[in-house]
Amino acid sequence: MPPKGVKRKAAGDNSGTATPSQPSLAEQLSYLHLPRPFKNPNYTKNINRRAKNLKNVLGQEREREKVEREKKREREREKHAKLQAGSSKEGSENGAPSTSMGTEGTSSKEKDPDAMDIDSTEPQVNDNHHEAETEEDIPTYMSIEAPPSILPQKHYCDITGLEASYTDPHTGLRYHDRHVYALIKGMSASTAKEYLSARGVNSIVK
Repeated sequence: MPPKGVKRKAAGDNSGTATPSQPSLAEQLSYLHLPRPFKNPNYTKNINRRAKNLKNVLGQEREREKVEREKKREREREKHAKLQAGSSKEGSENGAPSTSMGTEGTSSKEKDPDAMDIDSTEPQVNDNHHEAETEEDIPTYMSIEAPPSILPQKHYCDITGLEASYTDPHTGLRYHDRHVYALIKGMSASTAKEYLSARGVNSIVK
């Protein structure tokens, strides 16, 4: 019997060389050692960057679209002002008769609202401004304040997840067909309550 504190050497350690461990199947099939030319080697991850939830992302996207619409309107106003300044300069260069003719033309336009206006650019600017205003009121996927759907809500089976046209009056569970109903009849009250709690209904099953 060997003395205490002395460990017995294993039979395989007589050679003095450690046997190399065989790579596992996961290491053999791994692609981590393959080169990645599509990755930037100088990329460093920003640790201080915080994750944003869906509401914040949609809110920022809506603000960005609002700023873009304001810039577009401002450009249209500047363009319209330049056109008005150019037309007034041309009228002053042509003299008084042209201005009088211009005033007569404008008065005739005001008198006849149904007349076709081909050369004027002002209605186009107004139409664009009106379209931009109505565009804001249209609910889209990006607008969080979109009204709920007016379509009737669909009911699904609590057991299978299929469309449910029936409801068990005893347990309150929704089921798809008679086969699921036969399963519901053999359920205990605690099991039925768990299915209801999964749907978010906290009812008392007697």
